[in-house]
Amino acid sequence: MSERSTRSRRILAVVVLAAGAVVLVASVSAGQSTPAAGPAPVPVAQDTLAHSIGVAQDKLRRTPQDPLTWAQLGSAYVEQARITADPAYYPKAQGALEKSLRQQPDGNGPALIGMGALANARHDFAAGKTWGERAEAALPDTAESYGVLADALTQLGDAGAATDAIQRMLDHKPGVSSFTRASYDLELHGRVDDARAALQRAVADATSPSDVAFCRYYLGELAFNSGDLDAAAAEYDQGLAVDARNVSLLEGQAKVAAARGRVDDALAGYRDIVARVPLPQYLQEYTDLLVAAGRGPEAEQQFAVLDSQQRLFAAAGVTDDLTASAVAASRGDNAGALAHAQAEWGRRQNVLVADALGWALHLNGRDTEALTYFDRAASLGGRTATFAYHRGMTLTALGRNADAVAALSDALGTNPYFSPLGAPDARRTLDRLKAAR
Repeated sequence: MSERSTRSRRILAVVVLAAGAVVLVASVSAGQSTPAAGPAPVPVAQDTLAHSIGVAQDKLRRTPQDPLTWAQLGSAYVEQARITADPAYYPKAQGALEKSLRQQPDGNGPALIGMGALANARHDFAAGKTWGERAEAALPDTAESYGVLADALTQLGDAGAATDAIQRMLDHKPGVSSFTRASYDLELHGRVDDARAALQRAVADATSPSDVAFCRYYLGELAFNSGDLDAAAAEYDQGLAVDARNVSLLEGQAKVAAARGRVDDALAGYRDIVARVPLPQYLQEYTDLLVAAGRGPEAEQQFAVLDSQQRLFAAAGVTDDLTASAVAASRGDNAGALAHAQAEWGRRQNVLVADALGWALHLNGRDTEALTYFDRAASLGGRTATFAYHRGMTLTALGRNADAVAALSDALGTNPYFSPLGAPDARRTLDRLKAAR
């Protein structure tokens, strides 16, 4: 991998014009590449989706030759898989969407959008991009087409094209979906205040409890990732006030409890969360907290659950070597962590994968090589505590102590609670390096 790219692109800010138009404007130059994160489950939406699925199924029993309803049903299945963490919905979605396309092969924008969303959900982002481009051609004035494209391009690491797709989405439909995507894009570029402003605009536009809860969760995440526990807790609480069953917001509460030293409360929260929605993200956070609490046997039990869940997702067509790399690293399988990270890098080259590959290289003693990937991970200008921690530990291994102190200080200054395992490790290493001066 070459040194940090010098290809410039826009860092963005949300601007709301007097006439009501919303634009992302350039203000600084930066590098390239981006990650993306899948949205968290929203149980209120699950109720609405279950009703919509039932209505569509009833309609198709009466009128099976109905490509639009097949497309709507397929898209609803994709969303239900996201909300419930049940990958069994993916094959159902594929079947419904393919039936829609067989019934209407040409100009079937809703089915093309659904296929793009399905591909993205399965982490086949190259296919997601292709489906999104086809959907854009069929429905050039539809925001949802650009949403599919933006998600795929963000995951693939094409930052400039992802931003352009988000801008097109804002042009056509400045609402919750476009503002939340704009917020994430801004956060990736280190523009946290602008990212917060975009989410606040999304909250103002939200009309359903699920949308309000969705926005409050990500406002809480911005605060938590900046180390502001009080602000994070307030956002999570406001979200739960409109959707008390929202698992993502409960996960936020559990993280805050752990950061405040209320470990038993946090573990109880995670225990309930993973029983209800066994997403790999939640299972991994739970296992890390169990390990940090000295409860190794319970952590191994959760690792077994995580293994089973990953097999279920793989059987449903999901490829997720990024999570597999993180899990392998947590379990001390350094060779496995590297193999999975390299496989993911071969499919997509965004900053999350760059950081994972750099960390896996470090764990395997390839520290000089690892730094090139950490440069790539930092190329957009965002401040991420985990990224800084990984760089700091690698610099420590290389004996570059002054640089390591700077990186580890940055990690803890950005968010002193970023990981129940990593944050204490960063503090111990930082204290040791300072004492050796």
